[in-house]
Amino acid sequence: MTDNKTIQTQLIHAPRKAPQYIASIQPPLFRASTIIFPSTAHLFDRHWTDAYDYSYGTHGTPTTYTLADQLAQLEGGTHCLLAPSGLSAINLVNSTFLNQGDEVWVPDNVYGPNMEHLKNLQQRYGIIVKVYNPIDANSFTPSAHTKLIWLEAAGSVTLEFPDLKNLVKKARQANVLIALDNTWGAGLAFNAFDFSDEHLSVDITVHALTKYPSGGGDILMGSVITRDQKLYHQLFKMHATQGICVSGDDTAQVIRSLPHIRLRYQQQAKTTQDLLAWLKQQPEFAQALHPADANSPGHAFWQEICIDQQSAGLVSVIFQANYDISAVRRFCDALTLFKLGFSWGGPVSLVMLYDLKQMRVLPNTHLQQGLLVRFCIGLESAQDLIQDIQNALQQIEK
Repeated sequence: MTDNKTIQTQLIHAPRKAPQYIASIQPPLFRASTIIFPSTAHLFDRHWTDAYDYSYGTHGTPTTYTLADQLAQLEGGTHCLLAPSGLSAINLVNSTFLNQGDEVWVPDNVYGPNMEHLKNLQQRYGIIVKVYNPIDANSFTPSAHTKLIWLEAAGSVTLEFPDLKNLVKKARQANVLIALDNTWGAGLAFNAFDFSDEHLSVDITVHALTKYPSGGGDILMGSVITRDQKLYHQLFKMHATQGICVSGDDTAQVIRSLPHIRLRYQQQAKTTQDLLAWLKQQPEFAQALHPADANSPGHAFWQEICIDQQSAGLVSVIFQANYDISAVRRFCDALTLFKLGFSWGGPVSLVMLYDLKQMRVLPNTHLQQGLLVRFCIGLESAQDLIQDIQNALQQIEK
């Protein structure tokens, strides 16, 4: 043994190391809390605004920065921060930009946990929460106190596609910050940072990477993306202060799934279209909801904005009003391929039951009365999914 250090020390400070780089399909995985500085110069001659600030694991590693760069490119932004979940990413935006007395506007079909977080801020800090109709831009009436507007395109339960152009124009005129929950579009349906001939843009997108980017139904993660460096620095400070970070292993899994996100998105959308055509013919349903359907609320806005008529793999139905909660629960329980669970974007199709009366603030004259069931389409065949629903419908009369 040429090195006279003890075995214990050598196991920690290996005298011999393999070369640190090889070419491979997947990039190397970095797991790190402590990051070693090669010198005091590297320690002190750095700044948190550096493009890649390797100072501590919570700030980033080559693995997390790789995913952040890929997601920014996917969604048309330039700066990206990762969070442990989509909801954590939403909360990061709210916590960064809302102060006491500020007014925030949300669509009536807002993602429920976002509304819960805002209500908590309202009770604790005096944030003012206002609700608008996403398909009626006139219902958004910003005041001098309005700081932020949330958009969802499309809404995650009733799938209205918003009047994105006019809502963004009104927000711009009132100098209101614009945040979009882009989980449905996934950066594929439209470019949130340039979605019209007038080059309209949101300021921030939030994406639940749990859905399509992960693709496996097994990873929790979120992202916040912007093109504005000033906004990014504000978000980064809050991100660092709150100690928000993600696992390197989870990050590597999402990186592995990204190359085929478009293929999965398109396949699930195609299956959903086949399913939609069949659902519209079933007498048990008063209404089928999907932005691509000409009779669905917000269809014209979707048609105008989404690239090549792209749409995610979600479709909702509203049962005829004569079906009570017991009947609809029997239907959900009778499904076998559709599993009862939240989320979407994975290989397994999901179903969830909602009572809109418990969820909405404004009158929704564009929606039929009745209980709603949302189908999140996986990678099974359309024929098998249709048969599963058909079998389950036979149970609701019992």
